[in-house]
Amino acid sequence: MKYMTHLIPVLLLLGVASVTAQGIDTLQGSEEQKRVEMMRTDSPPILDGVLDDAVWSQATVIDDFHQFRPLDHGEPSERTLVYLLYDDNYLYVAARMWDSEPDQIRARQMVQGENTRWDDSFSIYLDPFNNKRSGYRFQVNPNSVRGEGTFETPTRLNYNWEGIWYAEARINDEGWVAEMAVPFKTLNFDPNNPDWGFTLERTIARKQEDISWSSYNRAVNPGSAGLVTGLTGLQQGRGLDLVPSIVTTASRDFTTGISDSQTEPALDVFYNFTPSLTGVLTLNTDFSATEVDDQLINLTRFGLFFPEKRDFFLQDVDIFAFGELRRNGMPFFSRRIGLSDSGQPVDLNVGAKLTGRVGRFNVGVLGVQQDEFDQVDSSDLFVGRLAANVLRESSVGFIVTDGDPRTNLDNSLLGVDFRYRNTSLPSGHSLEGEFWYQSSDTEGVDSKEDAWGIRISSPNTEGLRGYLGYTSIEENFNPALGFVNRRDINYTEASLGYTNRPEHRWLRALTHSVTFRNYDKISGGLESRFLFIEPFEIETNSGDQFGTELTRNREVLVGAFEISAGVIIPPGDYEFDRYGIEVSGANERKLAPSFEVNAGEFYDGDRIEMSAKLDWRPNRRLYLRFEYEYNDIELPGGDFITRLIQINADVAFNVRWSWLNLLQYDNESGSAGINSRLRWNPRAGQDLYIVLNYGFSAEGAFSGLESEQSQFSVKYTQTFRF
Repeated sequence: MKYMTHLIPVLLLLGVASVTAQGIDTLQGSEEQKRVEMMRTDSPPILDGVLDDAVWSQATVIDDFHQFRPLDHGEPSERTLVYLLYDDNYLYVAARMWDSEPDQIRARQMVQGENTRWDDSFSIYLDPFNNKRSGYRFQVNPNSVRGEGTFETPTRLNYNWEGIWYAEARINDEGWVAEMAVPFKTLNFDPNNPDWGFTLERTIARKQEDISWSSYNRAVNPGSAGLVTGLTGLQQGRGLDLVPSIVTTASRDFTTGISDSQTEPALDVFYNFTPSLTGVLTLNTDFSATEVDDQLINLTRFGLFFPEKRDFFLQDVDIFAFGELRRNGMPFFSRRIGLSDSGQPVDLNVGAKLTGRVGRFNVGVLGVQQDEFDQVDSSDLFVGRLAANVLRESSVGFIVTDGDPRTNLDNSLLGVDFRYRNTSLPSGHSLEGEFWYQSSDTEGVDSKEDAWGIRISSPNTEGLRGYLGYTSIEENFNPALGFVNRRDINYTEASLGYTNRPEHRWLRALTHSVTFRNYDKISGGLESRFLFIEPFEIETNSGDQFGTELTRNREVLVGAFEISAGVIIPPGDYEFDRYGIEVSGANERKLAPSFEVNAGEFYDGDRIEMSAKLDWRPNRRLYLRFEYEYNDIELPGGDFITRLIQINADVAFNVRWSWLNLLQYDNESGSAGINSRLRWNPRAGQDLYIVLNYGFSAEGAFSGLESEQSQFSVKYTQTFRF
């Protein structure tokens, strides 16, 4: 009854919004969508990066490419030919990419699955439902390093998703060649839909040039895709994947002297009930091979946000996206599951998930049984999400959650959202908007448990852009399976910017912007106010950047704020200004430095903030990164200095063997850590990990070290497809 009382006016408002948006859609301009017909083959090509298989002569050929960066729909500087084929089980794509200077092709990344952003690359984008809202990207560089992602929203790509597919690439005297095979078993699709959203992208790193077959507003995504037609008779076999794992772990707590070792199996089962609806069952789930979080120093009063990196939760993560929320107010944030408040792992006994599409509906259901820990009982957790595609690129839906993974209180939540998107406005502009409403229900709480927000934006990459939004989160709103770090607020945000892209021999873009954020307490008074002015940011044709910024802050402290150990800022109303500059070198170079400095007032004192980063890519086998963040803060309540250091040292023995190392230190926690991962990836779907995590207390930057805890793990996993 509580939910229905609040939802009736919200649903009426959603109906009005949908009708209004329908009117806008009918007035929008239309541009003919590019299309190409796919050719079927009975003889699959051999993937070797050579393109000498006779079957490619029967393929559909695409050669009408254009630049979308730096010139939108400009003429590419190099020629590209792409060949398309398919059979019952695979989509095959090959690309011949000519280059006038093949010895200058960038190919420095050789660690499988790592970032290839600064290399030459070739990508395919697939929107199997042709709904302009969801899809996949598959990318390969000249070293045959694969990278993939799934679109959480029409424009936001989640790079942490991993799917099984195959690619081989090779540099030759004329440029380079890539051959790719994407199993239909890896994709969700409608077998009755022969027309998929589809586009292609090539990056020439040294020229800072991006080329595409179909793009819009200097972007490549499902909304800007063309069409590939004629995909019929696609098969997913039995639709069953079994992914067994075996993990051996040895750990030691040096404070208590307790050591432990164990060997345990784990099993993930994937089953396609239909080609567009996938079920997942995970038993005795293990996350020992997951990347560790970056250490951060928090100089605010509000909790930090850490991204999800665990594979089980990343699969079909786009289905659960709600209202374009990325931080405060998210109804579902999977890191609430399987982790304590301090970030320590909590065992998951069993988990089940059903995700996919049924007609115009996007469906997501998640159930997890979490083991007991500390004083928290074992809990059954549930998330359900349903969204319907409406209009041309928009959606309307609801979400429900039940359970609290970190307390013994009953908790549930219900939310509805409408997401509007129109990328076909005149003059190449876009319009996006969101409206959402949520209500939580926590045991022992009877009022002030709602949250809602509305936002409209025009996210253009050239000319004028901006957004305007309003969010209200009541003081008892509690998404126990979500994320919230500021309650009892009415939040107003606005931004306006302008980007000029002149045809100039060294200047690529000149940007100006201003952003305003205001947090008023619902209970009365101001909490925070923030004004950010960027007088200019310059980007050169070689990729170097230089910018200036001015920030004006106002913070109202109702209670004392301990910003660092023993340093307390008393209650009061504080206004302070800061100024900064930022310089960064182009990342496709072997040596890429960046530096940022901000100085000025801070509450009732002063602050100097500096950050520096140096990336070194001497060759394709070695990558080193050094990052340093420094704050020198002087306050009446005391002075202190913060230091945060991160060092990455990645070694690729070849495209199958890699050794990744991360060293971290910060003086606020007085801790240092090492995460070292040796990986063998002979083919997609088969992995061996040898992982060492070692934590220290530290008196200084990697000095005065004293062991606190260690964990050594060996994990082998292999996918069996039926």
